[in-house]
Amino acid sequence: MTTVRAAARELLRSRGATTVFGNPGSTELPFLQDFPADFRYVLGLQEAVVVGMADGYAQATGTTALVNLHTAPGVGNAMGALVTAAANHTPMVVTAGQQVRAMMTMEAMLTNTDATLLPRPAVKWAYEPPRPQDVPAALARAFHIAESAPRGPVFLSLPMDDFDVELDEAGLRAARHAAGRRVADVTAADAPAVEALARRLEAAANPVLITGGSVDAEGAWEAAVALAERRGLPVWASPIEGRVGFPENHPLYQGVLPPAIAPLAQTLAGHDLVLVVGAPVFRYYPYVPGPLLPEGTELVLLTSDPGEAARAPVGDALVAGLRPTLHLLTELVEKRGDLPSPPGPRPGTVEVPEADGEPMSASIALAAVASGAPADTVWVNESPSNIQAFRDHVRIDRPGSFLMTTGGGLGFGLAAAVGAQLGRPERPVVAVVGDGSAQYAITALWTAAAYRVPVTFVVPANREYAILKWFGRFENTPGVPGLDLPGLDLCALARGYGVPAHRATDPAHLAELVAAATTSPDGPVLIEAPVTTVPTPL
Repeated sequence: MTTVRAAARELLRSRGATTVFGNPGSTELPFLQDFPADFRYVLGLQEAVVVGMADGYAQATGTTALVNLHTAPGVGNAMGALVTAAANHTPMVVTAGQQVRAMMTMEAMLTNTDATLLPRPAVKWAYEPPRPQDVPAALARAFHIAESAPRGPVFLSLPMDDFDVELDEAGLRAARHAAGRRVADVTAADAPAVEALARRLEAAANPVLITGGSVDAEGAWEAAVALAERRGLPVWASPIEGRVGFPENHPLYQGVLPPAIAPLAQTLAGHDLVLVVGAPVFRYYPYVPGPLLPEGTELVLLTSDPGEAARAPVGDALVAGLRPTLHLLTELVEKRGDLPSPPGPRPGTVEVPEADGEPMSASIALAAVASGAPADTVWVNESPSNIQAFRDHVRIDRPGSFLMTTGGGLGFGLAAAVGAQLGRPERPVVAVVGDGSAQYAITALWTAAAYRVPVTFVVPANREYAILKWFGRFENTPGVPGLDLPGLDLCALARGYGVPAHRATDPAHLAELVAAATTSPDGPVLIEAPVTTVPTPL
């Protein structure tokens, strides 16, 4: 006879989901019992860090991550990270143990009394199988939903006594059917709709292309480049995107749009048609009122997310898979014959700058980091006050090379970097994480050390929540407490978790430390770089 545990593991093998990110509790022990040799368990010391590592892993590999949490308290600890994963459109199957069925009615200790309600609305779907025999089918359904557009996390509550239940012949047949099913989600828009968009592009006097993170997530990077080059379209990056959808050293690339209503519209002045691909319209913060678009400008959104299409405040929308639709659109539009000579590519390398004081400015420090990192680096960023300086110096020139949270909270950077490095061991991963941001996921350092994950953590340390001080000036809210962080010693914290740590003394030293860390396969390294606060522009 086959148990539910065995059938569930066969289904996970069929999905390639043999890496489990977790923090075990007593209700999870039956799921983990006799853990198979062909599976890998990645331990995080706190549940938000567990989900953050899975987020980075899923985005880096393009697969669905598997997470195992501890009943209601574990899900509660993980909720902030689940909100982030939902905003990132990260495919993730989150499981949590549940009390044995015989004691759920009396709400014995560790019963998750509203198991499917607790993780909402951060998950696309939440479910507790009505019978043990339904666990394999529920797992299969969870993967299908997580991977369907818009992709995102889903949740399963699994009673701890389900796993030893033996399946009869019918139950085993059903489990095997569930393991063998696949659901494809590569829908292209129908030809007439794309033809109409092609005519609008050709008729526009000065169209512009705006790309979002979903271009990268859906493998549509080359398709976006082909369309831009065929029509000579200037390309902007949508604001506050977690991934990069167009090569930033390409001569058609213009930069990142400001994330506020009036400045964004002003930036697009002079364009009569705006084509947004793979991004919401738009992620705005803070509130700077004004027109959503310049006078006389039209907008079309191409997205695989029906929700993004429905809530866009302006313009038309086309809901379809990005890559096949962009390929068809590029075939249908005529190549412009009057294309001006494009400017040369933006600089792809950064020289080590001279010191500009002690501590260094954030701009000088990030230029040094960029000069020391290899060309194929995967960058993870969670240094909000320094993001503009980072984008000024780091040129993302290939797919799958940049991760940042789009959810507005903290705790993503350290954890996601560990997951990304586990998923892409052949590429160096550099995480630029503020000293304040690092505290939200500091235990990720232990996982990096314990599993010898060779991430390079760079901490531009300004000893304050600098982004909040900037917002305080912008919003005219003086006298806010709790914005300074004296006494933090990131090097000491890192060493306490088993991670070698260094404090950079000047730009040349910082570049040397980054170069040495990113070429070492021996494990993680943390580099603290004391910096001054820089103004954060819109």
